[in-house]
Amino acid sequence: MKDVAFNEYLEQVIEQLPRGAFLNTRYKDKTNTMTIGWGTIGIIWGKPIFMVAVRYSRYTYDLIDKSGEFTVSIPLKDNLKKELGFCGSRSGRDYDKFKECGLTLTEGRTVNVPIINECQLHYECKVVYKQSMEPGTLDQSIKDVCYRTGDYHVIYFGEITACYMTE
Repeated sequence: MKDVAFNEYLEQVIEQLPRGAFLNTRYKDKTNTMTIGWGTIGIIWGKPIFMVAVRYSRYTYDLIDKSGEFTVSIPLKDNLKKELGFCGSRSGRDYDKFKECGLTLTEGRTVNVPIINECQLHYECKVVYKQSMEPGTLDQSIKDVCYRTGDYHVIYFGEITACYMTE
């Protein structure tokens, strides 16, 4: 593992994120991943922050809300399309996504959440703030496209506690 600055691969993250990345979390003996296509990295409160959005209906919501930690594993080689598709369309309540996809885990260094070995870039994060979306303040055009069923997100602000590349 090679430590890198949280913003060193920002261009690659922005390019890959709409195609998918793995949001991982764990609470007690339950570990899960889900595919994300939205998120942002920046500086808030003088800290490097990775913001992720998780819908209330997702199994990941239950785990991350209790644990207060997550990792984001980003495939930079465009090599995990099938796995991203599976993890984005199945619930961890019903499947062991890691087993189903043949994904292997390594424990996080600063959080109690693993990373996915098959990815090259990893962010470890501790939740420092969370905010439920306020539907009344959301632009109607976004509501019409992204929230037709009323299943809104909670936005988690994760302080980046480690960022590194794996071979």
